[in-house]
Amino acid sequence: MKLDVNALGTFYRMAREGAGLAAGRLTHMTDVETQVGVTKLNFMRGREIRRDFDDSTEKVGIRVKLTGAIEGYSVVIFERENALRLVETLLSEADGVEFDEMTRSAATEVGHIMNSGFIDGWADVLEAVIDVSTPTFVEGQSAEPFFGDVTGVPADDDLALLFQSRIETVGTEVGFSHYLFPKRESMSRLLEQLRTSDGIDYDKLDGFDRMAERGAEEVAKTATTLTGIDTSVEIRQLNFVSLEAIPEQVADEKLVGVAFEFDGMPSGYLVFMFDEESAHEIVDAMVPTEVDEDGFGEMAISAITELANIMASGFLDGWANVLDTTIDHSTPEFIHDIGAAAVDPVIIQLGENQDFAFVFDTLVVADGRKFNCQVYAIPDEDDLERALNDLDVDRIEEAPTTAEFQEVDNV
Repeated sequence: MKLDVNALGTFYRMAREGAGLAAGRLTHMTDVETQVGVTKLNFMRGREIRRDFDDSTEKVGIRVKLTGAIEGYSVVIFERENALRLVETLLSEADGVEFDEMTRSAATEVGHIMNSGFIDGWADVLEAVIDVSTPTFVEGQSAEPFFGDVTGVPADDDLALLFQSRIETVGTEVGFSHYLFPKRESMSRLLEQLRTSDGIDYDKLDGFDRMAERGAEEVAKTATTLTGIDTSVEIRQLNFVSLEAIPEQVADEKLVGVAFEFDGMPSGYLVFMFDEESAHEIVDAMVPTEVDEDGFGEMAISAITELANIMASGFLDGWANVLDTTIDHSTPEFIHDIGAAAVDPVIIQLGENQDFAFVFDTLVVADGRKFNCQVYAIPDEDDLERALNDLDVDRIEEAPTTAEFQEVDNV
């Protein structure tokens, strides 16, 4: 199976169109204004999908099976409280506490109309017919009830293309997520129809994802060594998104970041983003003396940029070793700004030559201490395609990462 940016761009437009139709139908049905949140095409391994769900939150889902132009399953998922709140807007008899036969039927109808909105949007973009089965009501706290028997959900170590959209109601706390699990054979047929170039072999993308996973693990190891804070990779995803959607994924709060431009094969940008509390934690761990009151004076900035610089070296050197090439990165640029503003300069630069990007989106966290680090690696799409086509997947597990650093003794 091969893919290219044109085909994935069509899929992305399809997902956005479907989300827009679903949001409009929810507004019409409930008189509650809605808006489309983040829409992403995720290349995720089965274990990441399951971990994304296993947060002990009660969820309710409406699932349908698809045949025709797309084969697979479409699932709309609410947090249980949100589903009950939504049903209350439709049924005056609902008590907002439990699902009975009446409220379950209402929730199923709402979810089915949402699924149909997504599916009609996809069919419009593809100019094709997609048939939908009778909806199934599902509830539970983990991924198993929702996806355990679904064809198209990958095994733990396998990579699958997953469509994700988020719709939110304006002024209320009701929102829901949507997942499409297409069968691999179905996606392969569509990709073949939509490709306009030789494309990228899917197995090479799988290999590059494993390479990025090693880079993320190197980032966590480096952070642990330099700060003394035991960190690990919690979430790691390869997303395909429009450039304009990247700022939507960044937290709308004051963030501390360090940005790099990297040059070689591939070239692109690497950004480390910390919330302010995490940045303070880093400074406290790395700087043995008192710092400025706001925590981001000269010594604090030096500590944070030093950490990011070494993490960047570990991440990119691992890529270079596997690709048997050289990747250089710029001096670090310190950022202290509201989330979207922190990544806007990167988007502007990339936007001169492309509309979409593969984004390696990683969350590094600490066990028991405040340390959240969001890592965005955004390669140039042309460079990435060339690098992937030259990738020897057998080198991935053998090639070393080469970050070098000294352990801190002041923690």
